[in-house]
Amino acid sequence: MEDLLTTRQLLSPPGDTLQETLTELGMSQAELAERMGRPLKTINEIIKGKAAIMPETAMQLERVLQIPAHFWMRREQDFREKLARLEEQEFLHSCINWLKDLPLSSMRKYGWISDTKDKPELVHQCLSFFGVATPKEWYNIWLHEKMAVSFRISLAFANNPGAIAAWLRHGEIAANEMTCAIYDGKKLKALLPEFRALAEKQAENFQEQLVELAKSCGLKIVFTPPIPKASISGATRWVGKHPLIQLSGRYKTNDTFWFTFFHELAHVLLHGKRDIFLEDLEGAEIDDEKEQDADRFASNLLLDKDVFETFVLEGNFEEEAVLAFAKKVCMHPAIVLGRLQHRKLVPYRAMRHLKVSIELF
Repeated sequence: MEDLLTTRQLLSPPGDTLQETLTELGMSQAELAERMGRPLKTINEIIKGKAAIMPETAMQLERVLQIPAHFWMRREQDFREKLARLEEQEFLHSCINWLKDLPLSSMRKYGWISDTKDKPELVHQCLSFFGVATPKEWYNIWLHEKMAVSFRISLAFANNPGAIAAWLRHGEIAANEMTCAIYDGKKLKALLPEFRALAEKQAENFQEQLVELAKSCGLKIVFTPPIPKASISGATRWVGKHPLIQLSGRYKTNDTFWFTFFHELAHVLLHGKRDIFLEDLEGAEIDDEKEQDADRFASNLLLDKDVFETFVLEGNFEEEAVLAFAKKVCMHPAIVLGRLQHRKLVPYRAMRHLKVSIELF
C-alpha cells in the first residue's frame, strides 16, 4: 500500500502542465479565467486536478494559449486512466481478506483462476469468476438471499459457503457457454426411454452421449469436479432459459450416478423454474415432499416398482438371479444390485464386481 500511496503522490494531473504554461507566460489564474470567461474557482480546480478538462474547456485553452485542444484532451485522458488504475489497485488491496472465504486451491487446480501469487490480481480474477463488482455483492448474492436473477438461495447455512458458491458458479459459466436447442419439456419426456437406455448400456462415452441427448431438448448438463469440504453431489436449477443439471460425480459407481441423475431430472420435469435443489448439502433446508417426488421418479424409471416388488417377493438374490432379472427388465445389473442394497436385502459388499466404477474427471 505504501507503493500505491507514493504513486498517487507522484501522479501529475494536466493542471500541472497548465500551471507551468501560465508561469512561463507570466499569466495568473485570474487572468486566464477572465480570458476564458470561466469562474476562477473552475480554473483553480482544474489546476489542482479536482476538475477534468472537458472538450469545451480544451477548445478555449487552445484559443487563449495557442496550445492544441487535442494536447489537453490526451493529457486529461492519460491522467484519468492512470488515476483509475491506481484507484482500482487500492480497491483490490482492500478486498484481500475476502480471499480467505474462497476455495482458492481448488479454483487454481481446475483452472478457474490462474496460479498468480499477486493477491490484488487474484481478487480481480475471483470477482470476474463470480461476475460481481465487489465482495459486498458476492456476500449479498450468495449468503444473503438476494439473488434476483439466477436463483434465490442463501448458502449461509453451509459449512463452507465459499466452496459451494464456487462449485455452483462454475456450473453457471459452463452452462452459459453451451449452445443447445430451445427447451422442450414434452420432448424431454419423450426421450426418457433413451436416457434410461444409456443407464442400461453404460457405454464408455456415456457422458458425451448424455450431454448431447439432453442438449437436443434444451436441457444442459454440466459436470463439475467436487471441491473439498463442499459436500454436494448435484444441483438443479434454471440458468437463463434452460434447465441445468450439475453433477459432481461424488459417488463413483454407476448405480448411484444414474439414480442421482434421474433424481435431478425429476426436479426439471416435476418442479418449478424458480426452485433450486442442492443434493447432499449438509445443513441445507430441503423440501421433503419434492425430494420424495424425485426419489420415486428416479426409482420407478430405472426399475418399475411393481415388477421389482415381485422380484423381491421371490426372495432369490443370488448373483445369477440378479443378472437374470436385470436382463428381463433391460437394466444394468448394478442398478438392480444397488436397489437391493438400498433396501438392505443384500450386503453392500456383495457382488461389487457388478458395479462399474465411474470417474467423471
